[in-house]
Amino acid sequence: MKRLPPLPALHTFLVVARCCNFTRAAELLHITQGAVSRQIAGLESHLGYQLFHRQARGLTLTAQGREFFPRIEQVFGLIEDAVDQVSTHTQALQLKAPTCITRWLLPRLMQWQKERPDVPVELTTTIAHGVDFRRERFDAAVVYGGYPDDSMHVHRLLDEELTPVCAPSLLEGPQPLQQIDDLEGHMLLHPTLDEQDWAQWLKAAGARLNNVSKGQHFDTMDLAMTVASQGSGVAIGDWALIGEDLSAGRLVTPFELRLKTGAAYYFVYPNRTEATPLMQELLNWLLAQARAR
Repeated sequence: MKRLPPLPALHTFLVVARCCNFTRAAELLHITQGAVSRQIAGLESHLGYQLFHRQARGLTLTAQGREFFPRIEQVFGLIEDAVDQVSTHTQALQLKAPTCITRWLLPRLMQWQKERPDVPVELTTTIAHGVDFRRERFDAAVVYGGYPDDSMHVHRLLDEELTPVCAPSLLEGPQPLQQIDDLEGHMLLHPTLDEQDWAQWLKAAGARLNNVSKGQHFDTMDLAMTVASQGSGVAIGDWALIGEDLSAGRLVTPFELRLKTGAAYYFVYPNRTEATPLMQELLNWLLAQARAR
């Protein structure tokens, strides 16, 4: 393999070829005129031919120098382009979130990408409510439940508030929903297998129903909300997450009671790292979105 000339010498040649003056090139390169002269002499020795005619009136490129110059200029142009492209490329923020918050989070991330396409976010959803940054390679996560442990920076986004939801058609259907006892005549949709969401809300409402255990169970709240919006039953939903569905008329809340369970959704990232400016910008934006809901 042929040994290439040293890069500093090629850069010096490029500067000298542009100004055809050792003294001026030395000023531009912040080195001595003698260093410039030695680098050019070394490069010519390496190549085996002269690049400049040295004359009393100054320097001129030889035929080989004139042929060599545009090629080296192109090479350094490509290097500059590569540096610019890599330095301006933003690596996507890796974000994890439970599926139960995607109804709220996903539309907002899509809006974020429209407003800030230069700050991409890659979202990974899971039925798990937590995150283990020691084993999972995420920059940040949205987690659900009680206050996270002290191994993470924690920012509260939304408090969970449970309330029944259904399609508007159920309010005035064959068995209208006007009071809590009317739920007996409808299929109850459970976002979890343990039925705890409905149990907590009914306890707070001071009501007991005979059809709780006869309802339909789903793996995720989002799926229960989708089925409810189709008029197939009444789901227990999180008021904090269904604003878009309420505004669009896909869902309604037949009763006023909203139960704060003590659980919440938090934006977290590892204690071992500080939020980058881009992550901090996304966090601030999500916090503003949460306050404006």
